[in-house]
Amino acid sequence: MTSPRMSGGDWGIIMLLSLIWGGAFFLIALGLRSFPPITLAFLRMALAVPPMLIALAYLGQKLPTDRRSWQQLFVLGALNAAFPFMLFFWGQSHISTGLGSILNATTPLWGVVLAHLFTRHEKATPSRIAGVLLGLAGIIVMVGTGALKGMTSDVLAQIACLSATVLYAVAAIYGRTLSQSTMTPIVVATGQVFTAAILILPFMLFFDHPWTLPFARWDAWLGAIGLAIPSTAFAYFLYFRLIDRAGASNAMLVAFIQPVVAIMLGVLALGESFATKEMIGAALIALGLVAIDGRVFAKLAPRRSVP
Repeated sequence: MTSPRMSGGDWGIIMLLSLIWGGAFFLIALGLRSFPPITLAFLRMALAVPPMLIALAYLGQKLPTDRRSWQQLFVLGALNAAFPFMLFFWGQSHISTGLGSILNATTPLWGVVLAHLFTRHEKATPSRIAGVLLGLAGIIVMVGTGALKGMTSDVLAQIACLSATVLYAVAAIYGRTLSQSTMTPIVVATGQVFTAAILILPFMLFFDHPWTLPFARWDAWLGAIGLAIPSTAFAYFLYFRLIDRAGASNAMLVAFIQPVVAIMLGVLALGESFATKEMIGAALIALGLVAIDGRVFAKLAPRRSVP
C-alpha cells in the first residue's frame, strides 16, 4: 500500500506549514545574532509551552497521567525537537539560511526509506525510489565536493543539518504510531514541546552558561518568540493533525515550499547568495520531491483506454 491520498484540506495545511516553517529559517538567523544555538533551541521550546497549555485547557483537554504516554512523549520530544533542533541551529550558525532550508528539505527522502522499512502502509513505489535517488544526488552535489577537502566547519554544519533531518523522519513515523493512541494531536504536540524543553535544559546549562550571556538584541528576541509561537505552538498542532489524517510520508512533503520561502527571505532580508553547486543540488532535491509525491507524473502519464 502507498501513502493515503490527501484531500484539499490536507494540502491547505501543507501550504500553511510550508510558509510558517519556511519563515522559521529567517527567524533562526535572527535569534542566532545573540543567542547560542542550544539556548535558542531551548527558548523555542520553553516559550511555546505556556500558550500550548492554555490552548489545551481551552479545548478541555489534558496532558496524560500514565507512565507509558510520557515515555512515548519523551521519545518524540527527543527525536522531533530536542536533538534535531540543537544540531540544526548549530549547523545554521555556520551556513546560510537558504542552504539550511534546502538540507532540511531532504527530510522526505529519509522518510520514504524509513517508512518503507518500518511501516506496513507506506511502502515505497518506483517514483518514490527515483525521488530518493535524485535527492541523494542533490546532497552529493552540494556536500560531496566540500567533504573531499576535509571536515571544514561548513561540511560539519551540513552533516549536522542532515543528521537532524534523519531524526525528523524517524519522528514523523513514530508520531504516526502515537496518533493511533488515545492522545489527540494537540496533546501529542504539547507533550512533545514540554519534554523537549526538559531534555535541552541540561545541555544549555552545561555548554552555554546562559547566566554569563549579555542581554540579547531585540531582533534576536523577536526571532526566538517567532520560533516559539507560530513556528512551534501553532505549527506542531497542524503537523500532528496532518500526520494523523494523511500519513507520515505525505506530512513530510511540507518541505516542498519551505526552501522557496527561506531563500527569498535570506536574499531579501539578510543579503545572502547561492553558489552554482547549491542551485544545482536544490534543483535535484526539488525533482526528487516531485517524484516522491508522484501526482505530477501520474497526471502526465497517458491514460489507458478501457475496452
